[in-house]
Amino acid sequence: MTKTFVAVLMGSDSDLPVMQATLDVLKSFEITTEVKVTSAHRTPAATHAYVTDAEARGCGVFICAAGLAAHLAGAVAGITTLPVIGVPIDAGPLQGMDALLSTAMMPGGVPVATVAIGKAGAKNAGYLAAQILATGDKELAQAVKAERQKNAESVIAKDAALQERLKG
Repeated sequence: MTKTFVAVLMGSDSDLPVMQATLDVLKSFEITTEVKVTSAHRTPAATHAYVTDAEARGCGVFICAAGLAAHLAGAVAGITTLPVIGVPIDAGPLQGMDALLSTAMMPGGVPVATVAIGKAGAKNAGYLAAQILATGDKELAQAVKAERQKNAESVIAKDAALQERLKG
């Protein structure tokens, strides 16, 4: 049996600095990834072929990042019924607002889970993919819960440090 993986697709290699946050989160959970540059507009046939092949090979979630018109996530969602997470890239004259709307405003029946613009969204895309895969993997579910607890403890520690500074 092949191991489930997450396909991380980018419309351009210039998206990698933002999408590194996704890759870092997935790596922290030891989730296998495939990373590819493909375009809904410039390489539609190659995008279709990759998505179809990845689905057949055990892809569990697609994460698609694009800026400007940002049709990559929507194009992928039109090909597969697997979960698709869209990451709007903060680029161009509208700094990602156009990408956000292009990613979020999908027609009924062809959903794309859309996260925040830029690096925060890229990070959350990794966490969301882990949570989706964790619905069928108890060990991964525990790791996701432990990470959430670690994040909570970090906030509590920061508050305690702040309270100490404010006393002085």
